[in-house]
Amino acid sequence: MSVTVSRLASGLRVVSHVMPHLGTVALGLWVASGARHEAPHEHGISHLLEHMAFKGTARRSAADIAEEIEQVGGDLNAATSLDATCYYARVLKDDLPVALDLLADIVQNPRYSEEDLERERDVILQEIAGTRDSPEDIVFDLLQDAAFTGQPLGRPILGTIESVSGFSTTDLRSFLAARYRAEHMVLSAAGNVDHGTLVRLAEELFQGLNPGRASAPVPARYVGGSRTSDKSFEQAHVVLGFEGVNFRDPDYYAAQVFSGLFGGGMSSRLFQQVREKRGLCYSIYSSSWGLSDTGLFSIHAATGPDIIDELVEVVRRELAVAADELVSERELQRSKAQLKTGLLMSLESSVGRAEQMARQILAFDRLVPAEELIEKVEAVTRERVRETVNRIVRSAPPSIALVGAGRKASSVASRAMERIGT
Repeated sequence: MSVTVSRLASGLRVVSHVMPHLGTVALGLWVASGARHEAPHEHGISHLLEHMAFKGTARRSAADIAEEIEQVGGDLNAATSLDATCYYARVLKDDLPVALDLLADIVQNPRYSEEDLERERDVILQEIAGTRDSPEDIVFDLLQDAAFTGQPLGRPILGTIESVSGFSTTDLRSFLAARYRAEHMVLSAAGNVDHGTLVRLAEELFQGLNPGRASAPVPARYVGGSRTSDKSFEQAHVVLGFEGVNFRDPDYYAAQVFSGLFGGGMSSRLFQQVREKRGLCYSIYSSSWGLSDTGLFSIHAATGPDIIDELVEVVRRELAVAADELVSERELQRSKAQLKTGLLMSLESSVGRAEQMARQILAFDRLVPAEELIEKVEAVTRERVRETVNRIVRSAPPSIALVGAGRKASSVASRAMERIGT
């Protein structure tokens, strides 16, 4: 495996993984600036900024950007998360300079015209309206609000109609100047790429990045509580949440292993107990994610409004069993195998590998070898899983979000809080 990391004079880190058997290269610029870095009056600006990057630069129109990348058969896109924003492309190996020039241009020289802002604002307002028709979007937004009330992590990434409607081009430029700093960025590429060429082009094309570091985000504080919507849907969606484990914590991999065996597939406890044995829902799963200073463990199910009480009670009993008794060795090994397989499969994807490298450098300021990750997974024991489950489900109040039960939602959620909290 040929992996190389360089740091430019500006502080920009450049990393590449050479995969010579490929005819393409995936690359992107990851910026350690996302929804959690927004002040209250900036709610939604990270996502708007990402959209506006494609609306034109000092030397390219929006049509020019689209035509130039598609002329070489490539694609160019972006995404905003809680802790980062990424601008990425995938092209044939010989077209790396084209993609890199486009990425550098849209990040460093966005035009931000008033006309473009008004047009793109309408697009995002439609996107926000669309989430109001999606019970899954609504229920997870409610869960985030319950878990991290009054904090950036508790707000929807897209912003609100009110916040997005109020942004000006001056706001965009100010946020870009404050948050998009070279030392908080990683240029990552995987595929048929030459590292020396990548560094040379980056030195030439990214000279306009603001140097230095941006301020740290407000530390997260898990709260817990319940949130409901009385909007009716065909199914009710319920999510139970608990304070999770951040990715720097020694228990991070134990939490991942537990999530896998508890609700990670058809052989998991939740699927078997809730769906297969009792038929209480079509879909149920658990997830565990972590940021630098917090995490969230959640269980999501879509079911009928009249059987939520029974479903929640079964989940409560299963959580209690996991907290009081050791998981079986068979379960433990199955979950470990799933984690290791997912990790190794991700190394076979140039897109996944480019993202993995960028996120590791942003999180740890180094690349974490696959062997080290596998060792951490293998080191998880049955005892460690039980200790981690107790820490997750018994150290802080739960968070509960419910959508689709109509006017009964509030009372159903209150009963669920009482059950899960005991």
